[in-house]
This record gives sequence, C-alpha cells and structure tokens, in this order.
Amino acid sequence: MRVETNTKLVQRNKRNANILFFFSMGLIILAFIGNTQVINVRDEATLGLVSLGLWLVLPISLISTFTSIRMTNMWVRRPRPEEVIQTGLKGISKRSVLYNYYHIPARHVLIAPQGVFAIVTRYQEGKHRVEGDKWGGRAGMGAVFGRLLRWDMLGNPNDDAGQAVAHVKALLAKGGAPDVDVQPLIVFTDPRAQVEMINPTIPVLYASTEKEPNLSEYMRELAQKLSEEQAQPVDKKKPGTKAKGTEVKREAGIDIEQIADALEEATIVVV
Repeated sequence: MRVETNTKLVQRNKRNANILFFFSMGLIILAFIGNTQVINVRDEATLGLVSLGLWLVLPISLISTFTSIRMTNMWVRRPRPEEVIQTGLKGISKRSVLYNYYHIPARHVLIAPQGVFAIVTRYQEGKHRVEGDKWGGRAGMGAVFGRLLRWDMLGNPNDDAGQAVAHVKALLAKGGAPDVDVQPLIVFTDPRAQVEMINPTIPVLYASTEKEPNLSEYMRELAQKLSEEQAQPVDKKKPGTKAKGTEVKREAGIDIEQIADALEEATIVVV
C-alpha cells in the first residue's frame, strides 16, 4: 500500500501546538504575578492599569490554553491516527493508496480495490454509545467534566463523516471522476475505547486488531465479498470456456490509479 502523508502540515501543527502551550503557560504566570502585585498597589491609576491588564490577559490565556489542548490532542497525542490506520490496513492490496491530511475535512482517504473511503477518526478513550446515527456517552459526571476541561468531547462522528464524504466527492468530480461512490468509516484509534453499537448507519470500527469489529477484518470481509461478486458462471456453449457451473474470477475492484489521479488533480496541498 502506498501511503501519502502531508508531513509538512503535521510538523507545523505539532510545532504550533507546543508554542501555544508555552505561550498559554506564560500568560497564566503573568496573570498570577499581576494578581499578587494588585495587593501591594496603592496608587489608584496604577491599580486601574494592572486590573485592566488582568482582564485582558485572563480571557486570552483561557482561549489559548483550550486551543493548545485541542491542537495537542489532534496533532501530538499518541497513538497517531495515520499510524494506527496504516497498521490496521496491513494485508490490503499493494495497489491501494492512503492519503493523510491532504483533503481536510477528510483527514484520511483510502482508495483500494474495495472502494473509496473517507475515514473519520476518534481518539477518545472510555465508553461511548451509538444507535443509528445518534451518539452519546456512558461516562460518569466526573469523566464528562474532565473531557470538558480538556476540550475532549466526542461530538457527532456521523456529521464529520458526512462532511468528509461530500468533500471527497466534490474533489473527485472536479478531477474528472464524478460517479465514484465514497464510503464513510468511523475508526476509534485508542484501544481503551469501548463503543456500544446498535445498528449504526455508518460502520464504526476499532483500529486495534485485538478488538471487534476492527478495520482489518472489515476490509478483508469487503474483499471477500467483492471477490465472490466478481465470480460469474460461464456458458459452456462458448468455445474455449469451462463447463457451465464453474466460476471464473475476473479482476475485482475499481481503477485505483485513475481515481487517485483524479483526486490528486483536484487537490490543493496545504502546508
């Protein structure tokens, strides 16, 4: 499998997350020092300036802290989504192509004999529940409060998957492949995640092969189904063919190179 990762974007966002973290810490320290100085200030004019500075610094530090946490979760936190997806796809056709971070909001796009997939990932550990297209949590109040503080809520993966699919379809249409079906997948990358699944409208999978359903088995089952569909009986009356009832397998799958070329043709690389 060929893997294409926008490493420049990944490294830039990692660097920005670290810079923002230290910037936030600096603002918090500055606010703390300013607060201690307020106690010792006797001049009203100076007191007013220090108080105004605190009112400006505190909300900025709060926003930058939450943004830093969010960026750290997305770009620094391990396991990295592109790494576990690649591991979960071991054994897939060598002709397949996996694109990482070239088509945001479709962060991961897989083109394989089984089809074209827009993969949405979730790193959140803990217990989750999906029924149809409705998502909810099964965590206690303490865990929910902790996720709020970490800006770590699950959101609605189905909505994100719908946006990712629409984006990839638009790119393919722009690149000259308007009739390609794009399938959504939701993959949990943290092996500690536990998802109660009740007839999900979009396949929900684990990246870890030690849990079920997982990405590796899902792709293998699709390949097997595709292979069976491509096997067709041959009429024995035609010369040079086998007897009726036997099966002749044709090459299964889609034209990977053509679709990959169409997608790359319409892609504007963000670095």
